[in-house]
Order: sequence, then C-alpha cells, then structure tokens
Amino acid sequence: MVSHQSASFSIAEAPSVNSKVTSEGSKLDGLKWVVVVALVAAGVVGNSVFAGESLLYRVLALVALALVAGFVALQTAKGKAFFQLFKEAKNEIRRVVWPTRQETLQTTAIVVLTVLLVGLALWGLDTLLGWLVSGAIG
Repeated sequence: MVSHQSASFSIAEAPSVNSKVTSEGSKLDGLKWVVVVALVAAGVVGNSVFAGESLLYRVLALVALALVAGFVALQTAKGKAFFQLFKEAKNEIRRVVWPTRQETLQTTAIVVLTVLLVGLALWGLDTLLGWLVSGAIG
C-alpha cells in the first residue's frame, strides 16, 4: 500500500472518525439491532392486523414504535456515530452563507427566461424540421 507521509502519521495509520465509537461499541449491538428490526416488523404487521381500527390509533401506535426503535438504535455504536454526524451536519448548515432574497429571485428569473428561450428555440426547430420532412415526403 502506498503511504503518503505527513508530519505526524501516514494516511494508512490515520485514525478513523468512527474509531472511538466503534471501539466503545457494546457486545449487545447485534441484539439491539434485532430488537429494532422486531419493533419495525411489529409495526408493519400490527398496522395490517388492526386495519379495522381508527387511523388515529394506528398512527399513534406506529409513532410510539418508531420512537422506541429509534431510541434503541441510538444506543448502538452505529446509532451514536449517526447522531454525531447529524449534530456536525447541523453545525455545518449554520455556517453556510445562504443567498439573499434578491439573489434568489434574480437567479430564478434567469432560469425561467432561459427555459422559455430554449423551449421556443426547440419548438421553432421542431416546426422547421417537420415542414422540411413533410416537403420531402410530399
């Protein structure tokens, strides 16, 4: 494997972002994922079995099952890594410099105008080619 050297370590030895979470992962993670799958399956089957019940009750039951399944999933190493990624993504969204309303409107106007012009050009080309083909066919 080619190793690119930096001041303190090579890329091959670089620590993974998830290495801390993975090393702390519980031996019960597999069982937790089985519980998550069982909860989701119970929701699907329960929704079919109780199809005659009120939609409100079924939705409330599915939301409750989803919350419990999500909570159990977040207790696993992968769930913790996902939650950490979610928090970092939320911080990145705050750092983005979003366009102003004027920039958004100007860009939208340019896109609409371009679509109209290209549409007219294609319509004209289609009409011209149709006229030429009908003239050639007779």
